Amino acid sequence: MKPATDTSEGHHVVVIGAGFAGLAAVKNLRAKGVRITVIDQRNHHLFQPLLYQVATTILPTSDVAWPIRSLFKHRPDVTTLLARVVGVDKDARTVHLANAEPLTYDTLIIGTGARHSYFGNDEWEAAAPGLKSLEDATTIRKRILSAFERAEVADDPAERAALLTFVIVGAGPTGVELAGIIGELAHRILPKEFRRIDTRQASIHLVEAGPKVLPFFPDPLSEYAVSALQRLGVTVTTGQAVTGIASHGVRIGDTEIPARTVLWAAGVTASPAAAWLGVPSDRAGRVEVQPDLSVPGHPEIFVIGDAASVVQADGQPVPGLAPAAKQQGQFVARLLNARFSRRRPPTVFRYRHLGNLATVGKGAAVADFGRIRLKGVVAWWLWGVAHIYFLIGTRSRIAVALNWLWSYTTGRNSARLITQRDAYFDEPG
Repeated sequence: MKPATDTSEGHHVVVIGAGFAGLAAVKNLRAKGVRITVIDQRNHHLFQPLLYQVATTILPTSDVAWPIRSLFKHRPDVTTLLARVVGVDKDARTVHLANAEPLTYDTLIIGTGARHSYFGNDEWEAAAPGLKSLEDATTIRKRILSAFERAEVADDPAERAALLTFVIVGAGPTGVELAGIIGELAHRILPKEFRRIDTRQASIHLVEAGPKVLPFFPDPLSEYAVSALQRLGVTVTTGQAVTGIASHGVRIGDTEIPARTVLWAAGVTASPAAAWLGVPSDRAGRVEVQPDLSVPGHPEIFVIGDAASVVQADGQPVPGLAPAAKQQGQFVARLLNARFSRRRPPTVFRYRHLGNLATVGKGAAVADFGRIRLKGVVAWWLWGVAHIYFLIGTRSRIAVALNWLWSYTTGRNSARLITQRDAYFDEPG
């Protein structure tokens, strides 16, 4: 492979981040004489909308992630680097890497996404992991399954109750989906597999500081989600903020809940892209971009996806959803293709909202398409079809469809494995 400082002829486009936005840009950017380098700190693209299904034992990791190199093996114009970006020099047009020489660029596209935000309480992360990576998913899966296993051998009733208590902080789609599947596990999948405990006695809490669950959905769909969760044994608390999280439990206002498994789905903050570039950002750390998604004063730099703060013509922000990220990547590719072929490029990104979907356990979901609103089994199947359609590769679609069909018809989850050693077993005694 040529060194990172390669200066061979051809316009060099560097794409940082192989998420939905970055991949959409690379897939649609095809211009003569253009070299593309994709940089990511992981070697795989992750289909994040299904990540919670890995965390809750429905899907194996291989069904929601694909090696980046394999996606572009038939694109000789695309080079992939496994590296961690530590900075960008706008004047020298270089990207600084932690494990390689600086990489020069002619055009830079940043699609580095977002990470967990604990609203200034970063010490909570150790006790309440979020869900953004495969490592997060397998960690959460281990915690959930280990909680049931440890409860099976616990002699102290109070400790057993704490082990069977699960708290999910944040009632957006991820929080609702996590709570629903944990409810499925406890009430419908695991009861016949344990002898000393009744998993149906598990206490599952979904906590939301705002006034309702699924805040971006209409009230009737939000109310349906609450009723579906309650049928799965989930206690829904809204209008109250979490004020403390530790290894022994959660504090909601002045109320303490002993719990050994706490999951965070409450907030995100953007990647360090704004700090790398030294440009203004919004309160969530997202770069404030121009209407064409470029950085002010730097038409050769674009920021897309969850790393960008994009305001629509009506003044509303573009939501941090996978379809929005893909549309932004496609837009930048069209702009660059036009620029390289000396055609007039588009000047304003326009987001096309395709609707909101969320699942609430098996056979229950909500779908909002504006005038059309669906709930229940029909919405659940629509949610499944939509997610399978957006998966990368025919093999992946078939594998996920078969796993879902198996889980739905048999009630057996295919990935109920603890693949990391639990520190619990390293404790003396």
